Amino acid sequence: MPPNLPSLQPISAFPELAAAPLKVERGADLRALNTFGIMARARAYVQIHALQHLIELRQLLAQDAELAALPRLVIGGGSNLLLLGDVHGLVVHMCAEGMQNAGEDSDYRYLRAAAGSNWHALVEWSLQQGAPGLENLALIPGTVGAAPIQNIGAYGVELKQVLHSVTVYDWNSGEVVVLDNADCAFGYRDSVFKHVWRERGLVLELCLACPKDWRAQTGYGDLAAELAQAGIDAPNAQQVAAAVCAIRRRKLPDPAKLGNAGSFFKNPVVTRAQRTALQTVWPDLVSYLQSDGKYKLAAGWLIDRAGWKGRRMGAAGVHEHQALVLVNHGGASGAEIAALAAAIQTDIQGKFGVKLEMEPVTAGG
Repeated sequence: MPPNLPSLQPISAFPELAAAPLKVERGADLRALNTFGIMARARAYVQIHALQHLIELRQLLAQDAELAALPRLVIGGGSNLLLLGDVHGLVVHMCAEGMQNAGEDSDYRYLRAAAGSNWHALVEWSLQQGAPGLENLALIPGTVGAAPIQNIGAYGVELKQVLHSVTVYDWNSGEVVVLDNADCAFGYRDSVFKHVWRERGLVLELCLACPKDWRAQTGYGDLAAELAQAGIDAPNAQQVAAAVCAIRRRKLPDPAKLGNAGSFFKNPVVTRAQRTALQTVWPDLVSYLQSDGKYKLAAGWLIDRAGWKGRRMGAAGVHEHQALVLVNHGGASGAEIAALAAAIQTDIQGKFGVKLEMEPVTAGG
């Protein structure tokens, strides 16, 4: 993708908030800031509404040794976070919102979005701008800033396919750095932001490249079936997004009603030999051939076949309609949800010889 875009500067839709001085809150309640609804408090908490707040925070840390010694936890919508207890550190909450058109060339329309913006709102806005490409990623919970960290993906599309660049704040130097797609080293639910930039960088905004030569990506089984049932043979981007939303609403619980973090486990990747061995015992095994010859297994299928769907351990449970989702039925602690996850991992390893990895980040305790 061409690099000659307008200079990217962090944006904020709330200049009046950005002008307010940075405020450090002690003992902040984090229950409303994680979609599991876990009760926990932060030793220190700050809201970031603009680049100026990060500059002020860096200056404050240089002057306050006690605050500087605290580990940092950066959060957005809290939809990929499992709090195991109180966070004895500094919680940095990215709140800057805003979306802008960033020009176009013969092949792409470019969109910019600040890290604190709601991801699904960005998908809807992109369609209103006549810039398709994000529709398969509709209704994924969370904020824009978390998207490149996880390389979010759904229904046959991953963020890396539509991302041009990520603007990052470098904690070490205090500089703003723009990383292009290749710099992000994207993998399955993986990126450089989980490794080299994990402690060093903080995502400020994304630039997305939406293709003008757009083609609907409908190869994913559930999506194809949803469109076929609606009698849609050649869907437009809006119809794809609507189908994705309908599927997700049927399968996944609303965090506002039942605490959860969406898909809790990654789909494990195994060798061809492992997949063949499993298929001899489980003929209906759900698997997907990867470009490197390995197979991605459906973690939800494994958990379901192991008999965990709908089961509870205290107030923590597995969703009754989607085995890939762990839920808080009310009053569960992060430790209880983690214990349930560990029990599932042990059982799946024993039954299938497959290791399940958690998607959410853990903190606190």
